[in-house]
Amino acid sequence: MKTKELSKQVYMLMVKWNNLSEKLIYRGYPEIYTFHKSLMEMFPIEAGDIDKKDRIIPALPAPKWLDSQKSTETRQSTLAEYCHSLISLPPKISRCQLVCNFFKVRPEDENPPAQQPFKRNETIVMSTDKARGNTSEISGPIILESYRVISDYSKTSKYEINLLTGDLVEIVEKSPNGWWFCQCDTKRGWVPASYLEPLDGPEEPEDADPNYAGELYITTQAYKAAQDDELTLETGETIEVIHKLLDGWWVVRKGEETGHFPSMFLHKTGEKKEMDENVIRRQIPPPRRSTIRNAQSIHGKGRKGISQNTYRRNSRRFLLQKGDWPNQPRKTSNDATQSPLQERENGDNIPKPAGSSPGGELKKGAPFIPPRPSTELIMERCTENTCKKVSVRKTN
Repeated sequence: MKTKELSKQVYMLMVKWNNLSEKLIYRGYPEIYTFHKSLMEMFPIEAGDIDKKDRIIPALPAPKWLDSQKSTETRQSTLAEYCHSLISLPPKISRCQLVCNFFKVRPEDENPPAQQPFKRNETIVMSTDKARGNTSEISGPIILESYRVISDYSKTSKYEINLLTGDLVEIVEKSPNGWWFCQCDTKRGWVPASYLEPLDGPEEPEDADPNYAGELYITTQAYKAAQDDELTLETGETIEVIHKLLDGWWVVRKGEETGHFPSMFLHKTGEKKEMDENVIRRQIPPPRRSTIRNAQSIHGKGRKGISQNTYRRNSRRFLLQKGDWPNQPRKTSNDATQSPLQERENGDNIPKPAGSSPGGELKKGAPFIPPRPSTELIMERCTENTCKKVSVRKTN
C-alpha cells in the first residue's frame, strides 16, 4: 500500500545546463532515492562511510508514507535543499557521469503532460557557483490516477512501454487521440487507452455524453473501415463529430450514416492546424477494445456502449426536430450536364443568364437568375449551420 501511494508521487524538475538550455524532466521519489544510494556507494569517503567527519554528500530521507499536504510540501522542500547542495559539490561528484545521466532528458520526458495545472508549489534552486549555471525548478508532487491493464501489450515504438495483464499504471496525460502517457514502476511511455480500465468500475467517468448537434471537423487522412461500426472516409471530407470518446475513436456523422473514426485523423474547422507530435510519431490509430484478445477485467459487468443503430436513430430524431433532415434534391437536366470544371469556373458566383445556350448566347426574353453556388463556395463563405446542411446533403 505504501509503495503504491509513493509511485504516484512524481516531481517535475526544470534543469538548466552549462549551455543555458533548460530541460523539463520527471522523476519519482523512489527513483531519486535510488540515485542517491548509488551516489553514496560511488563516493564512500564523501558519503562518510569511512569517517563521518568527511561526509559532504547531502542526506536524503528514505521513502515513507506521505499522508498529508504538509508532508508533501516538506518533501518538496527537502528535495530543493538536496538538489541545491548536490550541484554545489566538487566537480568530481556534481559533474560525474551518474549525476549527468540522472538529470539528462530521457525519451519519455519529451512527451510531458500539460504544464499549466502543475505550476503550483514550485521551488527554484540555484547553485552559489554562478559559473556553473545549473538551475533546478521542482514542482510539488502530481497525484495521478491509477488504472489496471486488461491484456498484455507489446510496444510498437520506442515511445511506448510493454505491459502485462493486471499491471497497475498511473496516468500522466490523457491525449484525445487515445494514446495515454503512463508510468508503471520505473517505466514511462505511451499506451493505448483501450488496454486500461478504471479501478472503481468498468465505466470511464470522464467520457462525455453524445452531442447530436455535432461539431464540424475535416478529415486529415483517409481511413478504410475495418469493422462494421466504423466509417470509411477520404482526406478532406467534412463530417460532424457527435460523440468524443476517450479511447480516441470518436463517433462521426456523414449524411445519414454514423460510425467510429480515429480522432487523430480529424481537425476542427476554423482552427489553426498544428502538427501533433504524437500523431507524427504514430502512423496508425490505437487499437479498439473490441479487437483485444483475452481481455481480463476485474469488473463483473462490461463497459456499456452505444450501438450505431442507437446513434443513427437519435441523430435522425434530433435532425427532424431541428428541421435539418436531408431531402434528396431534384436534379434538372442542366445540373446533370454541368461538369465539376464548369462548377469550379463559376466559383465566384457570377450570375449567368437563365436560358443561355451552351455557346453563351442569351435566349430572348429569358430572366436573369443566379445559379446555385458550388459546394466549395458554400463551405467557405456560409454560416456553420448552412455548412452542416451541405455536408449532410453532399452524400445523398
